[in-house]
Amino acid sequence: MNGTMVTLVGTVASEVKYSTTTGGVAVANFRLAATDRRFDRQRQSWVDGDTSLYLVWSWRWLAENVLASVGRGDPLLVTGRLRIREWDSGEGRSRSLVPEIEAAAIGHDLCRGTSAFRKAVRGRPELVAPVGARPGPSVPLVPAPLPAVTGTAVRFEPGLPEPRPVLVGEAPPSGSG
Repeated sequence: MNGTMVTLVGTVASEVKYSTTTGGVAVANFRLAATDRRFDRQRQSWVDGDTSLYLVWSWRWLAENVLASVGRGDPLLVTGRLRIREWDSGEGRSRSLVPEIEAAAIGHDLCRGTSAFRKAVRGRPELVAPVGARPGPSVPLVPAPLPAVTGTAVRFEPGLPEPRPVLVGEAPPSGSG
């Protein structure tokens, strides 16, 4: 990516909007609020400064992962290309400038909480949670085992981050429960 690359730390200020282009390319966007903080020596405390709003765009796999992982109020780090777009509201009103970030990477801010990473499984729709579902008690992290076949198969063990290949009929590895 060429252009002005920036990294922002902020909070998701809107719901993620997801769609696909006419060519079938996934795209997601949301608003990110970034607030300056500074230490006020007179008060001996941290105070909030101005808040800037950015429109964050993500494409393809990143867009799908954003839809499944990001929600309003989440603290995020966003790295990408900064663009300032001119926006005309119509009806004879003045034009506005809108800062946009075309994201190259997005992640949760671990200074403000914890996150559990799950590698996305591409090309196997039965292994992916429904679109828009966020992991939690109602959305299982691992699917039910695949039907037994002869030769090598994939076994899904609860609590393991990824499936591991095993011979059908083989006992589970020790320590995996």
